[in-house]
Amino acid sequence: MKIVSWNVNGLRACARKGFTSWLEASDADVIGLQEVRALESQLPEDVATPEGWHTAFNPAERKGYSGVGLYSRHPIEEIETSIGVPEFDVEGRVQIALIGGVRIANVYFPNGSGKNRDNSRIPYKLAFYQRLFEVLKPWNDADKPLVVIGDFNTAHEDIDLARPKSNRKTSGFRMEEREELTRWLDMGWVDSFRLHHPEAEGKYTWWSNRPGVRDRNVGWRIDYGFVGNATSKGCTQAWIETDTLGSDHCPIGLELDLSLI
Repeated sequence: MKIVSWNVNGLRACARKGFTSWLEASDADVIGLQEVRALESQLPEDVATPEGWHTAFNPAERKGYSGVGLYSRHPIEEIETSIGVPEFDVEGRVQIALIGGVRIANVYFPNGSGKNRDNSRIPYKLAFYQRLFEVLKPWNDADKPLVVIGDFNTAHEDIDLARPKSNRKTSGFRMEEREELTRWLDMGWVDSFRLHHPEAEGKYTWWSNRPGVRDRNVGWRIDYGFVGNATSKGCTQAWIETDTLGSDHCPIGLELDLSLI
């Protein structure tokens, strides 16, 4: 099973930049999108219900904000969009689906920056991480196929961003955020990209929209595919689609051999 994740930074805008062509060419079985920023009814038909795909969307209550979407070649057997905390659920950040026997959480983790870039949302962000961890823990503890894909909005180590020294006080690379990712990894989750590329440098998934930043590869790796401990035994590949344009993020992906899990 090939699973791909992409923060599209507004699906309607991404559709104008080639999303449907990318989707048609994709050999993924499941694609999770973050930052959709639209109701399903606002999307063109070939984006909302493309031929050959089953789709589901979870928008935020606030218009033009957040939102996640799933595309699957296989029927979506179950789907849950609540993690039991209203202040998180209203932002449309989670889809937990059962597809082909794999529990897949498609997640747009919060950014810690407030309206004035004052880090005021970090407590909200960390509480979201911790709540989602608890929601997923029973499946992880049961060693059932489990994947979390999405924009985690945190670079874990120095190797995961181009300029770590100048960003240690910036949300997305503050110690308390990084420690929360470490906690997940210490508790049995596996970063699929680092599983296969432990020393790879300069491999990023997000770049500022400032001119020339992406060309110079001054980026951050903040989009991940985390797999449960047992699921990692069947994770045969992980990659970053750096050359795919259309958003300030690029897609990431992983492949599972379900016979090994």
